[in-house]
Amino acid sequence: MLNSAIVETGQEDQLIVEYTDDGCRIVKDNLKRIFEAFFTTARNTVGSGLGLHIVYNLVVQKLQGTIKAESEVGVGTQFVMTFPAINQRIPG
Repeated sequence: MLNSAIVETGQEDQLIVEYTDDGCRIVKDNLKRIFEAFFTTARNTVGSGLGLHIVYNLVVQKLQGTIKAESEVGVGTQFVMTFPAINQRIPG
């Protein structure tokens, strides 16, 4: 499995992080739910359904950013996270 991460500065003082992999894709119906707490397709194996929910809460609530996921058969999955540039520490 190939994983890659790209970090760049965007427009208007933004930080953009793109993470991609070439693993099995996330089916369209599941893609709508991946950030929900306890949503997993691997309940009987190792999945708790909290991983992407935690990522979403950190990105959106704590760091005041956005996260978008796209997935395509034969290509893999891409997550794009955009954060506002800050010059001070976020309390908490």
